[in-house]
Amino acid sequence: MTVTICSDATRAEVEDFLYEEAALLDAWKLDEWLALLTDDAYYRVPSNDRPDSEPSGTLFTIADDIARIRSRVARLKDRNAHAEFPPSRTRRLITNVRIVESQPLRVEANFVVYRYRSNEDARQYVGRYRYVLRKEGGRLRIAGREAILDAMELASLGAVSFIL
Repeated sequence: MTVTICSDATRAEVEDFLYEEAALLDAWKLDEWLALLTDDAYYRVPSNDRPDSEPSGTLFTIADDIARIRSRVARLKDRNAHAEFPPSRTRRLITNVRIVESQPLRVEANFVVYRYRSNEDARQYVGRYRYVLRKEGGRLRIAGREAILDAMELASLGAVSFIL
């Protein structure tokens, strides 16, 4: 497989890719979502008081490497995973997509994720995504994905048992 630096990626191409990712997650097409990730991908949700820190020295809500991401997806698809069975209904809105660096391709975007679960009130998760993207085989893929939440405290949002 050929890996190339993405200096040639356009904002429109990146936006389409992020919209496709959001649609896959909202539809709970988790295997298809996994196919968007590189073999060395990471997924992180840092603490909201130190969003620019590294997981090696700071507590993170989620700090998964590719093996843990695959394990998380397997758990979410398991009918015995009571935290997400039946799965939450989510709707992601992605806005203000910006390419902040071209080599490596670093992208930021704002998000709102609405989560509906059983008879609970809707929860809103607001923040920004930070991505590291690469082209492999001519397609954009996710090498790194961070969801930085704007909430001052997370208790009112409930468990982040789905993929933010």
